[in-house]
Amino acid sequence: MRLVVQNDKSRAGFRGAALRCGAAALASAAVLSGCAAQDADSGAGGTPGRQSGQGGPGQALDPRARRAAEHARLVAAAQHWNLKQVPLTPPAPPARKPKITPRDGFEVDGQQEENLPPVFTSVPTRQKVVFLTIDDGAEKDPAFLRMMSDLKIPYTAFLSNYLVKDDYNYFRTMQSQGHTLNNHTLTHPYLPGLSYEEQKDEICGMQDIMKKQFGKAPTVFRPPYGNYNGDTLRAAKACGIRYAPIWDEEVFVDHWEYREWDRGLHPGDIVLTHFRGRDDWDGTMVDDMRRFLNKVTREGYAVARLEDYL
Repeated sequence: MRLVVQNDKSRAGFRGAALRCGAAALASAAVLSGCAAQDADSGAGGTPGRQSGQGGPGQALDPRARRAAEHARLVAAAQHWNLKQVPLTPPAPPARKPKITPRDGFEVDGQQEENLPPVFTSVPTRQKVVFLTIDDGAEKDPAFLRMMSDLKIPYTAFLSNYLVKDDYNYFRTMQSQGHTLNNHTLTHPYLPGLSYEEQKDEICGMQDIMKKQFGKAPTVFRPPYGNYNGDTLRAAKACGIRYAPIWDEEVFVDHWEYREWDRGLHPGDIVLTHFRGRDDWDGTMVDDMRRFLNKVTREGYAVARLEDYL
């Protein structure tokens, strides 16, 4: 299905506003967040820390004080990264995972009989969450890692070895921050143009790289360009893959593209972007993430971790 493109002007660059904390940040929180106070026990809100206070060094803050301190920190981080609002905190992962099935029309012959990995563009949920996925690994921007860590935004990276092998450590840092690294083949080919064995070499070869470099062979795989055939899914299954998500929307530094006719976000949508910088785009990954976060937050969506729903 052809994507529908909707352009809207991107903001050029970003202002390096100084970090603010304490009372000033709390006073502006209601305006920035546009939402009620967040539950400290939900989603990607972070692990409550122990801080020095009036009770002496190392004494734990009570839950209300922890929530206030964390929200003040997020307000300051949103200001620093020049966001229009504080990103919303996702709900706790579902206790019962939704059943993932292929999107209608995206099945292949033998899909059910052979229990092949489903190709899907969204996750069935009523929660107002979307899932951020980032492909290939070409751009390795340290500011992007800092931004997403500061804001505690979860995302899933789909890596191709030919683009990541020059700096595996960048992605190890990403992994250490709690983000999941998944399979996007060795060389990013058009898979339907290859034989079954060639496709298997691409997918299983990347599984071996992932296990060697990052300690684990993933169970989630995205075919390059979103293109696949029956042999792709059979090869993926043989390599230990259980899921093959593609995407419903794609965000660029200067516009969004949509798969659906209504050109909007929906609960459970998977959003794609790429590891890109000024060599390819009129902006940076930070600019790209600013566009993404401003839109999803404005429309009342939180960013959740895809693997928590699989």
